[in-house]
Amino acid sequence: MTAQIPPQILARPDGATIAYNSITGKSPGVVFLSGFMSDMTGSKAMALEEHCKTRGQAFLRFDYSGHGQSSGVFAEGTIGQWAEDAIFAIEQLTEGPQVLVGSSMGGWIMLLAALRLQERVCALIGLAAAPDFTEDLIEGELTDQQRRNLTRDGFIEVPCDYDDGEPYTITQRLIDDGRNNLLLADDIMLNQPVRLIQGLKDSDVPWATALRLQEKLTSTDVEITLIKDGDHRLSEPDDLARLRAILDTLLDAL
Repeated sequence: MTAQIPPQILARPDGATIAYNSITGKSPGVVFLSGFMSDMTGSKAMALEEHCKTRGQAFLRFDYSGHGQSSGVFAEGTIGQWAEDAIFAIEQLTEGPQVLVGSSMGGWIMLLAALRLQERVCALIGLAAAPDFTEDLIEGELTDQQRRNLTRDGFIEVPCDYDDGEPYTITQRLIDDGRNNLLLADDIMLNQPVRLIQGLKDSDVPWATALRLQEKLTSTDVEITLIKDGDHRLSEPDDLARLRAILDTLLDAL
């Protein structure tokens, strides 16, 4: 299976390494940006890779530092650092225009990368996109005791909602850096086509986040697909089929 192929390695100038898999193909290429504590071997990334192979489309998936098979320690990572990983990977490993597909935190990274690489990004797809989640969905929900522990220890562990998930490590550094990368308070100066897919039963990212995001985007070509029984992962067969169809429509138009 594709998931068993050893990843390729991209070395950063600072000595860190980014694990990735890419396939060559026609333009525009597709880049998948995974979520918080997720890696490039998830079901959405793999489904998109197989679909792009079928279409003959270029495709890239990779692990942020501290994730998957990339170097680094997860607890030392920040939104800004992971965005830099994404920008570096796109610049070094792709050619021509790209469609960015961001899942959860990857939706935030997607927006930050697109703002830096305006001319290289021709469309965006957000899956339960979670811009500003460190401020709106974590910091704002902490108990007084968690805040004290965070101040004392520099980190806390937050239980994962999924049975197979490890607790999330939340650091003060992550929250502080997140504040430097908030997007939803101002206009987001992106004019590319944007497609947002959001489950109404998402227990991690409120569906209203998608509405806030479309309001802040300056693009006039923004469509939101709300899934009545969709959860945060959006990785059921119907979800993957929907994602492929939306991507196809964008690619064919581009």
